[in-house]
Amino acid sequence: MHSVATRIKVSVSTVAFWVERAAGDRLDRVDFSDRPPGCARGWNRTAAAVEQRIVALRKTLREDSILGEYGARAIQAALKTEIATAPSVASINRVLAHHGLQDAARRIRRPAPPKGWYLPEVAAGRAEVDCFDFIEDLKIAEGPLVNALTAKSVHGTLTDAWILSQLSAKGAVSCLQARWSRDGLPAHAQFDNDTVFQGAHQFAHTVGRVSRLCLALGVVPVFVPPLEHGMQNTIEGFNALWQAKVWQRHRVGSIDELQMRSDQYIAAHRARTQQAADAAPPRRAMPRDFALDLRIPLTGQIIFIRRTDERGQVHLLAQRFTVSPDWLHRLVRCEVDFDHHYIRCFALRRRVPTEQPLLTTIPYRRPDKPFQGEL
Repeated sequence: MHSVATRIKVSVSTVAFWVERAAGDRLDRVDFSDRPPGCARGWNRTAAAVEQRIVALRKTLREDSILGEYGARAIQAALKTEIATAPSVASINRVLAHHGLQDAARRIRRPAPPKGWYLPEVAAGRAEVDCFDFIEDLKIAEGPLVNALTAKSVHGTLTDAWILSQLSAKGAVSCLQARWSRDGLPAHAQFDNDTVFQGAHQFAHTVGRVSRLCLALGVVPVFVPPLEHGMQNTIEGFNALWQAKVWQRHRVGSIDELQMRSDQYIAAHRARTQQAADAAPPRRAMPRDFALDLRIPLTGQIIFIRRTDERGQVHLLAQRFTVSPDWLHRLVRCEVDFDHHYIRCFALRRRVPTEQPLLTTIPYRRPDKPFQGEL
């Protein structure tokens, strides 16, 4: 070995390695190709017979178990009745993954739908939507509880915040009119289902003051459920930002001082996002001589985003409407058309946001119900 190592200029250990690899066989039968480093099989790897038993137990438990449990813990419990030292839960999971038995259970992450995907014109970037929400019960030091009405547009990121001493639809209407007279009218205005925005929930066919303002100006009000992921992200994200940058940073002693701090922040925020506002869909100018008349007949549309129940029904306008017995616990967009007297219901799926087929058209004629409240 020393002479061979000297002649071919390698170490003696290299020659010894290949001699051991040959193991007395003919040279034309020896595999001289490189092999991966390390052991061919780990010393602590689960025995092949145990692996096969784990695979078999998973199938048996899945089909015959009374509890219907066939995960790693259930397999380990069954193995303990057969062998003295059963593999750990982690080892059983590795065996299942090695045999491809966990591939189907792996979560598939799909890309998020575009902003406003449940409104086709907004998702396509051809229409703007203003989102509104309340931040309630902010306590001024040695002062009263106040509420902040916040607003932000989806495409233009135009923000606003008004400090109100109490929650009221009348105060919200004044704020909306001030915003739209300055910035112009969007195609849609989005709210949650708070009674301040939507109106009383206990009376059928109720259309609140805020909705009537939108309809009078040709803005489509959109009511989305607060617990649905993503639909309120725009305004909820701004609520958190406003609280972090205004409410939590400054100690104020009055409503006027808080409004002043808020106005300063809103002006700076708008200046920084001016480029997005310029690229946003165009807004219509608000009529200069507009005066809200709550007694005029309702025209236009109201949109409700709802989720069907176990019977395929949705709840809106304090009533239940049957959408489809085949579309259970799924999202729908319900367009209440006061001009043509029907409700059109469209299927919504986050996985395929561009496909929104019409499920049904429900005849709906709202009775001539006068507005209840102070004009």
